[in-house]
Amino acid sequence: MVKEIKKAAVIGAGVMGSGIAAHMANAGIQVLLLDLPQSGFGKKNKLAEDALEKMKKTDPAPFMSGDAFKRVTPGNTESDLDKLADCDWVVEAIIEKIEYKHDLYAKIEKVIRPGTIVSSNTSTIPMEKLVDGRSTDFKKNFFITHFFNPPRYTRLLEIVSSKDSDQESLKTLNDFADIHLGKGIVHCKDSPGFIANRIGTFWIQKAMVEALDRDISIEEADAIFSKPMGIPKTGVFGLVDLVGLDLIPLVTQSMRNALPKSDPFHTSYKDIPVIQKLIDDGYTGRKGKGGFYRLNKKEDGSKVKESVSLKTGDFLPSKKAKLPMLEGKTNLKTLLSGKDKYAEFAWSVLSEVLRYSADIIDEIADNIADIDYAMRLGYNWKFGPFELIDQIGAQWFADRLKQEGRPVPSILDALGDGTFYKIENGKIQYFTGKGYTELKRPDGVLLLSDIKLKSKPLAKNASASLWDIGDGVVCLEFTSKMNSIDPEIMKMIMKSIDIVKKDYKALVIYNEGTNFSAGANLGLALFAINVAMWPLIEDIVKGGQDAYMALKYAPFPVISAPSGLALGGGCEILFHSDAVVAHAESYIGLVEVGVGIIPAWGGCKEMLTRTLTSKRRPGGGMVAVGKVFEMIGTAKVNKSAFEAKENFFIHDQDPIIMNRDRVLADAKTHALKMADGYTPPEPVTLDLPGGGARVSMNMAVKAMVKIGKATEYDEEISKKLAYVLTGGDDEATTEQEILALEREKFMELIHSPKTHARMESILETGKPLRN
Repeated sequence: MVKEIKKAAVIGAGVMGSGIAAHMANAGIQVLLLDLPQSGFGKKNKLAEDALEKMKKTDPAPFMSGDAFKRVTPGNTESDLDKLADCDWVVEAIIEKIEYKHDLYAKIEKVIRPGTIVSSNTSTIPMEKLVDGRSTDFKKNFFITHFFNPPRYTRLLEIVSSKDSDQESLKTLNDFADIHLGKGIVHCKDSPGFIANRIGTFWIQKAMVEALDRDISIEEADAIFSKPMGIPKTGVFGLVDLVGLDLIPLVTQSMRNALPKSDPFHTSYKDIPVIQKLIDDGYTGRKGKGGFYRLNKKEDGSKVKESVSLKTGDFLPSKKAKLPMLEGKTNLKTLLSGKDKYAEFAWSVLSEVLRYSADIIDEIADNIADIDYAMRLGYNWKFGPFELIDQIGAQWFADRLKQEGRPVPSILDALGDGTFYKIENGKIQYFTGKGYTELKRPDGVLLLSDIKLKSKPLAKNASASLWDIGDGVVCLEFTSKMNSIDPEIMKMIMKSIDIVKKDYKALVIYNEGTNFSAGANLGLALFAINVAMWPLIEDIVKGGQDAYMALKYAPFPVISAPSGLALGGGCEILFHSDAVVAHAESYIGLVEVGVGIIPAWGGCKEMLTRTLTSKRRPGGGMVAVGKVFEMIGTAKVNKSAFEAKENFFIHDQDPIIMNRDRVLADAKTHALKMADGYTPPEPVTLDLPGGGARVSMNMAVKAMVKIGKATEYDEEISKKLAYVLTGGDDEATTEQEILALEREKFMELIHSPKTHARMESILETGKPLRN
């Protein structure tokens, strides 16, 4: 049997198959991507080769780095099938026709080593049918591994095993998918659609039918089934556009074919003519020219967003839904209790989704926690169905179902006026139908949310908290909006240094928000600008520099553990840490020029230090500084932690963690290793290239302005950036001298109305202004 997965193969180079192959390569292993051979000289591998070329241009990118792309070898199922003998895991991702799969499995079995793991990405064909006719060894090492699209970004992996499954092979597969692919694993029952798609397709179908029947526009439906319910802003119709409108009839029909006639999926189904009309007219969703929503180009060249009428199929200009029920902070129970048609629409859909979920627990999963987890990871819901029932009240939900003469799921009767989840002795427990059991985390997972259930912060203010995470390690958590950096966070940084220095071994900077930090608090900066509080702004800049330098030279190790955005001031936090233990999906960059300023909390200084002192630095000092100028001047954001490492934003030796839930535990372990015999770094002196390099940089930007790729204000910002990066007039060499240059040029830029306009644009629209 396979003890470790070092090489894999994916058969089927479609969107899913190629995406799975790319993500396996992201995990650091060699991957063989095969598809049917094509005719023509030198074109046998064309399907796999074309899939790889397409992924190079796909946004968001399936590959995390250029090195990952090189790990995938294209091939075909005629010439290269014997190469499966070298693979530890073979994934089948071909068309959903059982006879094709049987033919392929027969060929695979002839060439693989005994014990090789084989899995199918199917979501419609039962395992028993898939392995019919195969040997005992093949069956015990065969699994269903249902990935979600896109495989890199959607964390859920549903795994189906059988009574014949080899438990060691299952553990090998589970551990690799968890630790190396970064997946949240849910072990499902072998039922149609498994967990997430069983509930998700029911929800989509029910919402579309009810919207049509109740004369609810698609904008109104998406507004209701989004933020108020903890569902992504795409809502229902926007989600269908995202995944592909043309897939909906296929998925719906496969579910109808697979489910027994008694299943509520059949009674909720209704043909929606506008869907087929859209498909026939070429509207397949975002991958094409639009779907339920489209951008229509007018005669003057401008584009207007339009949406389709479910009644007529005509496109009309989109109107933002303005519903009284969504104004202010309204809880879900109040929203569902309304008497207008929008509340009735919300109740008609959500009540059936929750009832359906409660009715099929034993059919699809081992417990309710797995169902909630699958919906959070697979559909990006903030709350799973049973967490939503807890929000509205299980007893209230059951009573209303009874009042309407609708069946009440047996688990709701058993629960009574209780909740599906509760906290007991600082630990989460969930209801099983007969009582409560503790929610267990996988080995190696440490969540700050769990620590908070059984402890109080060591210190806390409006923007940050300090937590004892055990073994002498303290965690600094940002809690401001988007974890933006403000003076309160600076205060907590200084406080954390005092506390850790006195009683602890190390500090980890980490949070479980969507983003590590989106950068400095621009709202606060604009407020200070509007009342001309220039001394306050300079104090904030100097205070940030002092706090970050205090982190860098603290008498204990400081580890930053980012996930999501780490931009501007958030990126500069990473720069002043001893090490970064980054989630692979960390998007790191110095983006200050986009809001009309330059990095001034040490970002210029540290980017220079990292690039100039690296063994990988590109060329001599002038070339290396030019690289820094380019990355800061273009507001470069690295699209993964691997890319950030390539571009010197994190150190070569810094570990990258694929599974977000494992980041804190690994950061803590890394901190404790560094704490043994730790000494702070030595101050750095840099040899910067001076005025000659500055002239070259300025000329390069002027050329960009001439061809229209940069504005005159971009040029002005770039000149000040070049001044700092080349050491200024007095040829700065020490850290404090470079910090002074950062502060000087920042303050010059912050006075400019054009900088103010850039800041306002980001705050109001979320988009940079090129003025």
